[in-house]
Amino acid sequence: MPSPESPNLSLSQRFRGFLPVVVDVETAGFNAYTDALLEIAAVTVTLDSAGRLVPEATFSCHVEPFAGANLDPRSLEFTGIDPYHPFRMAVTEREALERVFAPVRERVKQHGCTRAILVGHNPFFDLGFIKAAVERTGNRKNPFHSFTTFDTATLAGLAFGQTVLARAAAACGIEWDQTRAHSAVYDAERTAELFCAIVNRWDALSGGIASLAEAEPPQDAAGQS
Repeated sequence: MPSPESPNLSLSQRFRGFLPVVVDVETAGFNAYTDALLEIAAVTVTLDSAGRLVPEATFSCHVEPFAGANLDPRSLEFTGIDPYHPFRMAVTEREALERVFAPVRERVKQHGCTRAILVGHNPFFDLGFIKAAVERTGNRKNPFHSFTTFDTATLAGLAFGQTVLARAAAACGIEWDQTRAHSAVYDAERTAELFCAIVNRWDALSGGIASLAEAEPPQDAAGQS
């Protein structure tokens, strides 16, 4: 595994103690409390030897619909998911959350961070489904910040003038295969590439977050900037 330290800055320092983890979910609708969570994927990131942010590892599960979950036929047609296909090897929401949360918690500790922060393309959707599943299962080990997120739709809009994931990826030079899209793993991995690329471009242009910190305005007599 690449070293979690860059030449000048640790990953915990780069995002104010948060560890970015890219997440994508596939669902059977838009309502996190009534519609089934069907797939979840999380991609952790780290710093390479040159201090560039890079995707590290992917953790994912196919998920069984929870008891009484709504399955919107339009959503299933859009994603192409058959929730009861025998080869999905789906697990319960409880097991899926633990399989994803455990390695994320491990990396939060490894990098000296305080919490994970969810990175997603329109992340309110992904975070909403995760929080709803956490409530249903009574999971007490959710590593993600409860409301703060990084949105690659916003970041890509700033960096490339594109907010659709496929178009933002293309503008960034990331290969995009439409036949593999709308899989949680595929979308999460491409989103991770996009997020890392934007952060690295910003750091290259700005001289890095460490140099920006040196330029912070002085505090006034009351200790306020």
